[in-house]
Amino acid sequence: MAKAPAFDPADPLGIDDLLDAEDRAIRDTVRRFCADHVTPYVADWFERGELPSVRELARGLGGIGVLGMTLDGYGCAGTSAVQYGLACLELEACDSGLRSLVSVQGSLAMYAIHRFGSEEHRQTWLPRMAAGEVLGCFGLTEPDHGSDPASMRTHAKRDGDDWVLNGRKMWITNGSVAEVAVIWARTEEGVRGFVVPTDTPGFAAVDIRHKMSLRASITSELTLDDVRLPADAVLPDVVGLRGPLSCLGEARYGIVWGSVGAARSCFESALDYARTREQFGRPIGAFQLTQAKLADMAVEIGKAQLLALHLGRRKDAGGVRPEQISFGKLNNVREAIGIARSARTILGANGISLEYPVIRHMNNLESVLTYEGTSEMHTLVIGKALTGLDAFH
Repeated sequence: MAKAPAFDPADPLGIDDLLDAEDRAIRDTVRRFCADHVTPYVADWFERGELPSVRELARGLGGIGVLGMTLDGYGCAGTSAVQYGLACLELEACDSGLRSLVSVQGSLAMYAIHRFGSEEHRQTWLPRMAAGEVLGCFGLTEPDHGSDPASMRTHAKRDGDDWVLNGRKMWITNGSVAEVAVIWARTEEGVRGFVVPTDTPGFAAVDIRHKMSLRASITSELTLDDVRLPADAVLPDVVGLRGPLSCLGEARYGIVWGSVGAARSCFESALDYARTREQFGRPIGAFQLTQAKLADMAVEIGKAQLLALHLGRRKDAGGVRPEQISFGKLNNVREAIGIARSARTILGANGISLEYPVIRHMNNLESVLTYEGTSEMHTLVIGKALTGLDAFH
C-alpha cells in the first residue's frame, strides 16, 4: 500500500494531484508574474485609487498569454477552461482588479468579437488585444439598469447606411483607457452589439471616483452622444440578450475561480499571522477559537476549489449550464467574503491595515458579489431551475 503524502497546509486536500503538468505550469507562470509585477505595488495603487501602469501591465499579461486565453486563433493561447480558471485564481489572489482587467478584456470584449463579430472585426482587433497592445471594454450596465438589461435605454438607429448610437453605460471596467468598446444597444430588430472605436466622435468616458472597492481598477461611465458608426460596426452573428448574457457567462466562470484566489490570500495571511502573533504567552494559533476559524476557512476554500474545478472540467467537456455557473458564483463569492471577514478578526487591528491584503480583498469582494449578476439574481436563477417557476417578475 502506497504511503500517503505529507499533509500540506497550502493544499490540504491534495488538489494539485488533480492537475496535469501543463495546468500547473500555466498557474505557476501567472503566479510569478503577479509576484514580480503587481503584488509589491498593488496596496499602494489601492490606497491611491489608481492603476498607473495599466498599459505596461496589459502588455505583460499579453506576453504570458492570459488575454483571451481560451479563444482559438488570432494570437490567442487556446487553453482549456480549467487553465483559464487557474489563471483567474492567481490573478485574484493578487487583486480582484487585476482579474477584472483580464476578464473584461478576454471574457467580455474579446469573446464578444470572437464569437459574434465578423472576420474583419476579428482580424482588426483580436491579435492586438491578445498582445495587450489594445485594451477593450464592454458596455452593458446602465445608470438605471443593472440586473435588468432588457430595460436598457441606450439605442441605435439606422441613418442611411450608418448606425447612430445614443445612451450611457455605467461601472465599465477599462472604460477610459480602452481603444475599443463593445456596446449593447436597443434597435428595431432587438438588442444588438456594436464594435465602437473609442476615438469615434461623440464617445466619451469619465472615471468613477470615490470608490472604496476595486480601487486598483479603472471604472468609468460611458456617454454616447450621436456616435455615428458604419453599417459593418454591428456584430453580425447575434440579435437579442443572448449575446451579452453569453459573454457574462464567460466572465462569471472566471469569478468562480478568482474568488477562491482572494479567499486563499486572506487565509494564508491569517494562518501566517496566527503562527507568529503572540498573546498571553503563546501564538494565537494555539487557541481553540483561532484554530476553529482557520479550519473552517480551509474547508470552505477546499470545497470552493473543487467546485470550480468540477465546473471547469464540465466546461471543457462542453456540458456546463448557466445555472451551474450560478451555483459556483453564488457559493464561492459568498464564502470568500466570509473567509475575508474571519481572517480580519484573526489579524485584529492589523486586519484593517493595507500592510496586509485582507481588508483590500474584503472590500474588493463586495464588488465581486454584485457584478456579473448579484447574489440575489443567481439565487433566483437556481430557484427557477429547481422549481420551474420564474420569480424574476
